Amino acid sequence: MILSKATLPAIKAQPGVSMPPANVFALPEKVLQFGTGVLLRGLPDYFIDKANRQGVFNGRVVIVKSTSQGGDSAAFTQQDNLYTHHIKGIVNGQLVEETVINSSVSRVLSAQDQWQEVLALAGSPALEVVISNTTEVGITLVKESVTEGVPASFPGKLLAVLYKRYKEGGKGLVIIPTELISDNGTKLRGIIEELAGFNQLEPSFLQWLSTENEFCNSLVDRIVPGKLPAADQAAAEAALGFKDDLGIMSECYSLWAIEAKTARSKAALSFSTVDEGVVIADDILAFKELKLRCLNGTHTFSCGLAVLAGFVTVKAAMQDSAFEKYVSTLMQEEIAGAITSKVITPEAAAKFASQVIDRFKNPHIEHLWLSITMQYTSKMAMRNVPIINWYYEKKQSVPAHMALGMAAYLLFMRSQKNAEGKFEGTANGKTYIINDDKAGILYEKWQQFSGLSLVQQVLSDTALWGSDLSALNGFADAVAHYLDVLSTQPVSSIVADLDTKKVIG
Repeated sequence: MILSKATLPAIKAQPGVSMPPANVFALPEKVLQFGTGVLLRGLPDYFIDKANRQGVFNGRVVIVKSTSQGGDSAAFTQQDNLYTHHIKGIVNGQLVEETVINSSVSRVLSAQDQWQEVLALAGSPALEVVISNTTEVGITLVKESVTEGVPASFPGKLLAVLYKRYKEGGKGLVIIPTELISDNGTKLRGIIEELAGFNQLEPSFLQWLSTENEFCNSLVDRIVPGKLPAADQAAAEAALGFKDDLGIMSECYSLWAIEAKTARSKAALSFSTVDEGVVIADDILAFKELKLRCLNGTHTFSCGLAVLAGFVTVKAAMQDSAFEKYVSTLMQEEIAGAITSKVITPEAAAKFASQVIDRFKNPHIEHLWLSITMQYTSKMAMRNVPIINWYYEKKQSVPAHMALGMAAYLLFMRSQKNAEGKFEGTANGKTYIINDDKAGILYEKWQQFSGLSLVQQVLSDTALWGSDLSALNGFADAVAHYLDVLSTQPVSSIVADLDTKKVIG
């Protein structure tokens, strides 16, 4: 039996499985969504589905995909756009599993073959919200006509929809891009306005575009790997009693922070009231900083050390008590202590850090440490160098866990060139490719220097870091000390002793 509207009555109710409400198929189409990706289906569409179940938002989603071919087109049609969402992870230290049959999606339209249907929806009085995730390259300006044929770019398609809506006297929309670029709403608005000028659209439309529509910056945070592993998928289908080619899995944690300023926009986003994972705020900077520093920053400080310790995945490292303590102390004490400010309260930092620890421990997520080391140097500069400097401004002392993380970075970046000219590192008798644009710089420094001299040469390189880290009192000495012990002692003993030994420097 295949999951579909027709087979729903034959699916037996089970504990932990949420079925679609009976009235959902009659709800109006309130959301136009550009993209069919698993992040959209596992986050915004999850919240909309949850709100519909509680009688709050009462609207469904029409998805626009670029073509009618490829991907899950046939499955969407066959399953009446229903799909199973398996939610698995750890919350407050406890394993949690939930299964939801998501019924938020009403239709999936091909922009290539069903453009007139997309434009027809543009004039619908029920339409209120536009969501997108077209990858980071999707929010780029392509100078093209939006009144003749189907625009190639996402901004072109969106402008065509808005122009059609304006022509039919429709009210403005709330537009929320979820692409992972900073100030995504502001950037999209600028592109739309420039493209409208290129198309020489009338001044009255430009006025309507400016005053009646709100482009919201947003931040999304949820790991949605996609389909379950084959064995897990087979077990789930056997337990549920139906086959689902659209099923997805995600972690439990969810965040969709939306920068909406007008009362009308906030009212249109009523689904935010059913889950604390949706945050409507005048400014989402605090959420960006928490994710960048606590989650991403901890990853970057820890990844080299984890590889040197022989851990392949994040979850494996978090099963080791000594390494788990290193990660927890690094994040909850050193990083959280450094980033608290007028924007981020200590309570917010502590809560977020605790949630991140749960996420790192999730046994259902295969997050590879080597993948996290990609562009290691740039990530260290962007995410972590500000944290180190803020820590010194507040504490005037050496952050031992950060110093160890920096030493591990240096050792991880020690390399040799292979026959193909790529930089290779070695840990635990195994080689790995260093995917870092700055690998050549570190290679040259390792060729010329060692010990404290090497550390000082690297830390003082303002071209790498934007500031002279060797000027921070005791930091270079601490990094050099840890670099030395990492070269001679197992990581497990170093992290186990980290809080009981004084740092040299």
